Parts: sequence; C-alpha cells; structure tokens
Amino acid sequence: MTESLPPRRVLFAALALAVAAALLWLAWRAMAPGGWTVWEALAFACFAGTAPWTALCAANALVGFAVLVSAADPPAAVLPALREARAAGPPRLATAIAVCVRNERMEEVLPPLGRLLDGLAARGAGERFTLWVLSDTQDRALAAREEEAVAAFRAARPADAARIRHRRRAANTGFKAGNVMDFLDHHAEGHELMLCLDADSEMSAGAVLRLVACMEADPRLGIVQQLIAGRPATAAFPRLFQFGMRAGMRAWATGQAWWQGPEGPYWGHNAIVRVAPFREHCRLDTLPDGSPILSHDQVEAVRLHAAGWKVCCLPDDAGSLEGNPPALPEFLARDLRWAAGNMQYGRLLFLPGQTWMGRWQLAQAILLFLGAPLWVGLLAASALNAATGGGGSTPAGALLASMLCTWAALHAPKLLGYAEVLLKPALAARYGGRAAFARGAAAEIGFTTLLDPVSTFNKATFLLALPFGGAGKRGWAPQNRADRGVGWGDAARLLWPHTLFGAAVFAPLLATAPGAALWAALPAGGLVAAIPFCVLTSSPRVSARLRARGVAATPEELDGRRTAAMAGPGRAAPVADRDAGAEA
Repeated sequence: MTESLPPRRVLFAALALAVAAALLWLAWRAMAPGGWTVWEALAFACFAGTAPWTALCAANALVGFAVLVSAADPPAAVLPALREARAAGPPRLATAIAVCVRNERMEEVLPPLGRLLDGLAARGAGERFTLWVLSDTQDRALAAREEEAVAAFRAARPADAARIRHRRRAANTGFKAGNVMDFLDHHAEGHELMLCLDADSEMSAGAVLRLVACMEADPRLGIVQQLIAGRPATAAFPRLFQFGMRAGMRAWATGQAWWQGPEGPYWGHNAIVRVAPFREHCRLDTLPDGSPILSHDQVEAVRLHAAGWKVCCLPDDAGSLEGNPPALPEFLARDLRWAAGNMQYGRLLFLPGQTWMGRWQLAQAILLFLGAPLWVGLLAASALNAATGGGGSTPAGALLASMLCTWAALHAPKLLGYAEVLLKPALAARYGGRAAFARGAAAEIGFTTLLDPVSTFNKATFLLALPFGGAGKRGWAPQNRADRGVGWGDAARLLWPHTLFGAAVFAPLLATAPGAALWAALPAGGLVAAIPFCVLTSSPRVSARLRARGVAATPEELDGRRTAAMAGPGRAAPVADRDAGAEA
C-alpha cells in the first residue's frame, strides 16, 4: 500500500481542489452580477477562507464512500494488517489496559471494564491483559471513594484480582499526557502494548483482540486507532448528535485512511499503542510560554510518523464506543476545550523533524476550528449587504445552488454515510430497517441544522477572544457525563449572545429584504432558536418520546432491547460485547 500512496495523494489533492474551485465558482456566480459592494467582497473573502475545510470534507467523503461500496472488506482495504489479524490465534504480546480517570463516577467507569475482562477471559486471553486505573483525582475525599470502588471491583473478581491495579498521582502534571507517560515510565514494565481508554470508553473483547492482532501482524505499527461510535444514549441531544456522527466518521475515516496510509491520526483513546516507541518518542515538552500541550494525541502521532513508525486508523466502529456530552452546554464546553488545544498547533507546525503529512495533520486540526470566525463573518457581511440594498442583483437560482452545494459538501461525510447504510440491506437491518434508519437520519439532519450555527458562533467568539486572554491555559476541567435537563434561565444565560447575534442578522433582513431572510434560515436560523433548542434537546419528556418511538436508535440499543426482552426484566446484556462484528 505504501508504494501506492503518492499517486493516491495526488488524486486526492486534485479532487479536493476541484471541489473547492467549484464552490468558489458557484459563489462568484451568485455575488458578481451587478458589481461588487464592499460587503459582498468581504463575504466572498470569508467564504473563500472556509473552502479548504469544506473541500476536505467532500473529498474524504467521496473517496471513503467509493471504498465502502466497492471493496469486499473496506477496513482491510485501507489497513493491510487487518487481513492477517483476522486469522490470528491467541494474543502473544502482553497488553496494559490503561484507563485515565479524574473526578469520575466510578460506578459508571468500572462496569464496562468488567464486561471487557469477562469477554477476554471467555476467549482464553485474560492472562495477557492487566487493567490499570490511572487516576489524576486530586481531591482527597473523591480519591478515597475512587480507591474504595476499585478495591471492591477487585474483590468481586478474584480470578482477575492480581491483574487489576490502581495508581493515583500526587500531582496531575501534564494532564492526561503526563498521566500516561508517568505510567509508562514507572509501571508498564513487561507490557509490549497499551490499550488507551477514557473514562467513558467501552470496548468489546473482540475489538480489543483485533487491535492486538494487528499490532502482532505488523511490528512497525506504533498506533492503531479504532473508529469510535457513541454509546446508547437516553437523552435527546447525544442520541441525535451521535447518530449522524457515526455515519459521517465511517465515510470520513475510510477516505482519509485511503490516502494517508501509515501517517494517520490518533485521538487518544480506544486505540492500541506500542509501548517502547511511544515512550521513546512521545514525551511532550511544554510550549515556549510554559503552558502544556492540551491536545496531545495528534502531536504524539506526528512524533511517531517522524520516527518512522506507522500510525494507522481502523475505520470500523464495531465494539468501540464512547460517551457523548449529555446536553448542549457540555457539548459547547467540549468544543472550546478542543479548540484551545488545536489552535496551539500553530506554534508546532513548522518545528523541524516532522514529516509533511504530520504537518498536514496539525494543519487539518487547526482548520477544523479556524473556519468558525469566517462563517460568522460571512453571515454578518451578507446581512449588512442585504440591509444596505446591495443584494438586489443577486440571482436567486445561483444563490440557491451555491448554498445547497456548499451545505452538501460540508455534510458530505454524513450524507454519504447515510447513503451507504441505505444501500446495504444487512447494515440497515441493524438499525431496524431502511425506514427506521431514514427516520433517524431525517431527525438528525433537522437537529444539526439548528446545532451548527450555535456551535459555529460559540467557537468563533472563543477564537476571537483567545489571543487576548488566558483561555486555553487552564487545562482540562472535569466533565459532566450524566443526563440532565437544562432550564430556560440557564439556557438564556448561556446562549443570549448567540440569540442576540441571530436577531442582529435577521432583523435588518426582515426590515429591508424579507426574501433574503428566508435564504438565511438554513445557515443562521439555529441562532434565533438557540435557547428553546437547548431546553428541548435536554428535556426528559422529549428524550423519552424519541426512545419510545425508536428515533435515531443505534444497533447497540436495539440489540440491548432484544437481549433484555429475552433475558427478562432487569437483565440487560453488556453493550460492548454484543457486536459480533468485533470478533478478531
């Protein structure tokens, strides 16, 4: 596969450039008639700045979709080690299962780990794995409860007790990256591999054994990053969000793996790492201003690329799950943590000793957030142009074509991921059939149409303020993972700037160009509806209705319902081990 990468990369670049050129041409056709106003020129400049990310989304999705519908075994088509791994016997290498926790509810963290240990034991592989709970909890009372929970977990599993360990650091220097490296320095002796899990991760034994087999099949693999799906969610917000994310990530990751090959991404969890090269090459220094690198995972991948180790993505989510934010406030907070970390990459981009693909990985992470201020600028300039009479000569057909094509390109991974499921009856059957899947897809598209403007504005204001304050230097705060409702007052306090900006966009349009307000509903309507959107997507009543009707149900949720019905009341089967596709 390595020999074929240069032509693949040239083809991919040509495809992305063609998409970007087509989008810019459509925007030019919509804006140029009648001459250019200052606001139109500014809007076009902002749009041009967003084109690289939009084109990347479309190109990755098109390539990924082509592989998904044409290859007999799509994951193996982009990860050659998987073919040999499928025929592997019992694991030979010793693996540490490293779970990073900080102020977590251990009654939620430990049960999935118990199911994983049970699954490994059932396959005769338990002796090759040791579970390590790596704590960065600093509060003594919380730490004591955490230690008690792990001790009770160990006592309830006498067969595994010797292979269940708990280590708490006195100081959380370097945050998660420091936690992992401290473990590798002081506790990982005798382990060739490390399975990295977050506190909300859940993996099946089959998925884990498959990752180990990949590492055994190719001794030059430094990291294999498993694709990750959302755990079955009860609340409306994560339920709808992860339904689309799952479809989109499968197409995106497959396309990206096709042209990036062994210089792929690392997301820091639900991945397997080769201990020796990771410990040697991935020790991170602080930034020049003394602050720690927050989004450490991709930097670690880049370090391994430069050292000649492979970092590959396994674009299959079978048996690999995580939790998602339970409501809009937590989602927005997570976005800002990621934005602060990713924007630090600008200070690392041109450091010596990196491959060009490694630099591209860092640049791509920056682009993920850099477009947000440009989209907000585009909205503001377009509203001002219409309000000052500059939009009278805009051809309606050209504007509609530009908006729809841009929207389709930006959401191409998800849309083509949906198309893949609908084209494959067996895959659609796992979601309850094509009709049920299409209903979930339609609900998710409506949800995302309202979410995107809110998320974009939130990132934009954060990034615009970032150079002038201390944001991004605070590190990772503990996360709320529990379902909760959001009251109207709390939503208003959080989202009044978003609502105010939405009103500022729509008010002049309604006053001077009502027709233009209709055009603005797709990219900006969610801003005006931000407060009710936040309340309703966290509402227990709305969530219960979606669950009762099976809207946006995942295969794991449906499997759980069927298993619970057969097992009787109160006996639900473990989520992660129900996925037969995860078998090694």
